[in-house]
Amino acid sequence: MALGTVPATAQDQIDGKPNLNGVWQVMNNANWNLEPHSAASNPVADRLLGAIGAIPAGLGVIEGGEIPYNDAAQERLAAHKENVIYHDPEAACYLPGIPRATYMPYPFQIIQGNNDDILMVYEYASANRVVHMQEVGIPPIDTWMGTSYGQWEGDTLVVTTLALGPGLVKLPAGEMVEGVTWLDRAGNYLTNHATVVERFTLAEGGNHIDYEATIEDPTIYTRPWTISMPLYRRVEDNAQLLEFKCVPFSEQLLYGDLIEDQGAE
Repeated sequence: MALGTVPATAQDQIDGKPNLNGVWQVMNNANWNLEPHSAASNPVADRLLGAIGAIPAGLGVIEGGEIPYNDAAQERLAAHKENVIYHDPEAACYLPGIPRATYMPYPFQIIQGNNDDILMVYEYASANRVVHMQEVGIPPIDTWMGTSYGQWEGDTLVVTTLALGPGLVKLPAGEMVEGVTWLDRAGNYLTNHATVVERFTLAEGGNHIDYEATIEDPTIYTRPWTISMPLYRRVEDNAQLLEFKCVPFSEQLLYGDLIEDQGAE
């Protein structure tokens, strides 16, 4: 199946397993905040953006309603919340990591073949990951998208992702910090010690996936916790991923001071 062309409805099984091929997208506000939240003003400049930049309300997607941070994690969480635009990797067009890539407000495509690894391709920043259909291993290095291992448990695709860590990250004005994976625009996060276990279960009818992800990271959480949501199949005849290469949109944020200095010379 060529990238960009997908069936409108679920087809026959592949090697006896559900066929997850297609373009999928969430219909929720999890990328703004995984926890329940009210609508709010834009954190940067209402005078410039008005209601266009406002934060939409959300019921939340977390079992139990909140993320169980430990005391040690609160300081960094507070720093994120004070800098929700300038520190968010999404604003800088960095790769989103897992599970955030799944519920960003852009479609993504699953490409599943016969008895082979599974590819997931995301419209945002041309991100992608290979789900290695094998036993969970030890990733050689940390990366923005981590390393994913998949297995079928009955008709459910279970994906375990490890080694989610961007390393040093450049913030606006040139500051370098040890990066972590942000989970939403509210500053919730996980570290490179996290294990993320996702479950993709194709629902009856084939046009939505029951999705859940359990996150365990004993360095910042008191216990594992789980999010869940449906992923909806894009059923229009021309459903496809369009180009959203966001690097040019982030240059002023990251390098605006340097660009302005060069223009003054």
